[in-house]
Amino acid sequence: MILYKLQCDLDHAFEAWFSNSEAFEQQSKCNLIKCPKCGSTIISKAIMAPNIGVKTNRKEHSSSNFNSSGGMAIASGPASTDPQHETFKTKRRIAAAARKLREFVKKNADYVGSEFAIEARKIHYEEAEERGIYGKASNIEIRELLEEGIEVQPLPTLPEDQN
Repeated sequence: MILYKLQCDLDHAFEAWFSNSEAFEQQSKCNLIKCPKCGSTIISKAIMAPNIGVKTNRKEHSSSNFNSSGGMAIASGPASTDPQHETFKTKRRIAAAARKLREFVKKNADYVGSEFAIEARKIHYEEAEERGIYGKASNIEIRELLEEGIEVQPLPTLPEDQN
């Protein structure tokens, strides 16, 4: 078993256990890993640093590379850049791109609702006309489709979907 520190596309951090690194890669590829805070399936491994203790008699400096828990911290960007503002701007750009993608799919594909897995199989096995479709499927259905070699991709989750 291996414990990974993970992070979603909205920068929520969490941990999860996997039997090995291949298990993480496969589950990630199938979008089976969800952020417990927002439900996003866009997950990546977070930077993991060893928990190195520091002497308690050491003075803390604002430029120190150690955080308060004793782990290594990594500075990014020039000091004049506000990281929260940059993160906010990045999130807005990602959300705008995700909205455009969803609109494109809605305009160019047929909505099949909860019949998605059935329709995807019909198209794959040439029992139905080849066309773009979108709809709803459970994680189990998605896994089964992928195991059959049927390519599926989740539509991105938008911030307003969480309301």
